[in-house]
Amino acid sequence: MLQAVMMVKVLLLPLCFFFASLTGVCPQRPKDVNVKAGEMVALYCRPDRRNNHGDAGVIWRSYTTQEMNLTAMSSAEQVQMDLLVHGRSLVILSASIKHQGNYSCSQGDAGSQSWFMLTVYTTQREGEEMSQYPGTCYAQEACTLYCPDVNVPAEGILNITSNGIIWHKVGESLPIDGYFSRVKEKDQGAYTCTRSYLYNGQIYNRTFTVVLDVKPKEKAKYPSITKPNKGDYFTVDLGSTKVIDCEGVMYSDFDGMFWYSGERCGESVVKKNNSFPVFYNITREKNAGEIKMTASLVFKKVSEEDLSKNYTCKLVAASGHSSSVTITLAQKPRPSYVSLAVAFASITVVVVLTVLIYVRFKIDITLFLRDTLGCHSSTSDGKSYDAFLMCYKSDTKAGLNAHDRRWLESVLEEEFGYRLCLYDRDVLPGKAVVEAVLDSIEQSRTMVLIPTSPDLGPGSGLLSAIHAALVERQTRLVFIKTEATEVRKSGSLPEALQLLSKAGDCVTWKGESSMRSSSSFWKQLRYYLPAPQQHAPQIRLSTQTI
Repeated sequence: MLQAVMMVKVLLLPLCFFFASLTGVCPQRPKDVNVKAGEMVALYCRPDRRNNHGDAGVIWRSYTTQEMNLTAMSSAEQVQMDLLVHGRSLVILSASIKHQGNYSCSQGDAGSQSWFMLTVYTTQREGEEMSQYPGTCYAQEACTLYCPDVNVPAEGILNITSNGIIWHKVGESLPIDGYFSRVKEKDQGAYTCTRSYLYNGQIYNRTFTVVLDVKPKEKAKYPSITKPNKGDYFTVDLGSTKVIDCEGVMYSDFDGMFWYSGERCGESVVKKNNSFPVFYNITREKNAGEIKMTASLVFKKVSEEDLSKNYTCKLVAASGHSSSVTITLAQKPRPSYVSLAVAFASITVVVVLTVLIYVRFKIDITLFLRDTLGCHSSTSDGKSYDAFLMCYKSDTKAGLNAHDRRWLESVLEEEFGYRLCLYDRDVLPGKAVVEAVLDSIEQSRTMVLIPTSPDLGPGSGLLSAIHAALVERQTRLVFIKTEATEVRKSGSLPEALQLLSKAGDCVTWKGESSMRSSSSFWKQLRYYLPAPQQHAPQIRLSTQTI
């Protein structure tokens, strides 16, 4: 149906323009008017600015089927067509399809014409598509729906009187009040309002559709001071320059900010004149309807009198939403050297205690990290053994006997996981002694010299070669000595052994008391030995017959 109506409009518009061209007047674009069948509609002819003689001489014409001069009709003929013509007003009491078409009005035959294209729809769906008006309310606020007053008769014309407005929500039958004390989201939707008019004892209606959109409540914007905060105080040095910025946000060019001191604004207003010891200046920045203003309070040289005053930044708004922030000045405290000295002394004590504890317990700490946290070497250095054990001659009976040596070797290998190279086990016969020993040193990360009794050690020539090899290869040496060796006079040991004892880390063997794995002997020996290398390849020294 709606498509048929639009087709009629397209066909009638050229006809309308054709009739208008016969009068010699260039027609204006027709104004679309939509009305539901059976309802009242009014057309109003605007005055011609060039020929304004009131309502006199206004001529209404219709072009529904043929051109008709409605003004020239008698009252009876107009009533028969459900029309009322009065000056600039044309009222159709009950619109029907026969009224659909184009209408014009003019101030006399020579005046310019105003055009109307009337469409009469017969279904509610067509009405919703052609006569919808938007409405907006904000959630949680009071709102009144507004019923349009488009193409309705003016009050008092032709004895037509208004008889009120009735609202309905589309899809509901009961009438509602068009006023909401607090709009909710569920109130959103389409509403119809029906204006009633009384004429000659009969009621005529005009219906409009209003689509209500409920939007979130808009947050009110009020001017405010953003910086500083109430109760803030600023530390200053006497005789120094100080600038304190008061920043605010406002929304009107008539809003302003200023500073004053004391308890009452009228007594001690700070001046803008920079010749005063205390003054303020204003900067303003406007962006997208928002004004950012800064009132900078300037102290040329802070005095003791300034410290005794309160200073207030005042924002005065044209809307009445004024605010203020009061701040105070405080002198910076002098640095306390006592607290600095105490802090330094405390740090010194902590450092000294830390060093003493580390020196006293460094062996225990190192072994704890190895045993508990698994701090072992994880990268291979190309060595096949963790340590090469070799005996040297002890002049006393305090040296390790065969049983003690085997016990020492088994504890290192089985309990602590060291991979050892033993002279009498891993260096097989058939190779020159010096060459075999030097190869063993080359394959080991550490060399351990053990005092023995009776004599199982190498001669002084081999010891000298060992010393030279250790120096050249930078191999670590652990030199185990006895308590008797410590009390002997300097120079009593062979020269080669003296050199070796000075080149390495010394651990004292104290006989039976050193056999416990928790003894100081074992702690020192393990401390000087590097952590066992994990998964070191087992390479046995090759023999060579000479």
